[in-house]
Amino acid sequence: MDGLPSSHVHGVAVNPADGLVYLASHDGLFRYGPHGPERVGPVIDLMGFTVAGPDHFYSSGHPSPGVDLPAPLGLAESTDAGQTWQPLSRGGQSDFHALTASTASVVGYDGSVLRSTTDGQTWTELDAPVEPFALAASPDGRVLVATSGAGVYRSDDGGATWQQPQAPLLQYVAFADDTVAVGVTPDGNVARSEDAGQTWTQVGALGEPVAAVGAARGPDGGVGVVVVTADEVLKSADGGATFGPLTTG
Repeated sequence: MDGLPSSHVHGVAVNPADGLVYLASHDGLFRYGPHGPERVGPVIDLMGFTVAGPDHFYSSGHPSPGVDLPAPLGLAESTDAGQTWQPLSRGGQSDFHALTASTASVVGYDGSVLRSTTDGQTWTELDAPVEPFALAASPDGRVLVATSGAGVYRSDDGGATWQQPQAPLLQYVAFADDTVAVGVTPDGNVARSEDAGQTWTQVGALGEPVAAVGAARGPDGGVGVVVVTADEVLKSADGGATFGPLTTG
């Protein structure tokens, strides 16, 4: 599959409801169906995007002119796989460029404060050791990982305390399940953790930077990884060791 539906991609994830790849971009959300990328829902510059469960997404960013949503969006929720978005809180206040969700909470960084919410409405400020570039939470919410120019930081208590694990300088991280995570460095090296981000091992090399990474357990139990390069979406069925073009249909 050639090209991307938008020149600026901010996130990528697999929807557990349909097993399809969803791409969050400057030009809205796209679903990679049988006929390639198809736009889903209103046109929003989705600076923050995360999949919380089957058809259950959270986002942040800037709606396009004519879209009846706050600007900036604050935190918005979709329970129909991105077809519609319901503003929850911090509309007109926060643009969460780093956003992640688990069964326990949603955590976001809007350029000034790292915040956590369990109900989408009331937020708790967290002490962040660095300015997070990207955030990733294990599905059970036990572990939170923040990437930064100063290295990777990890919390196992919801962001109350942080430690620096044995990790390369990762730019993006995604959890496939509660223990397995995949990360990519700025130059495209792929690392995997089998212990929820405590230790990491390089498993592959893309040879180029990426704009987003997603991970999920496949129907066969394997760890699937998707990454977005400057030109295309690539997939791995072996936990990030090797990649090939995403194909649909």
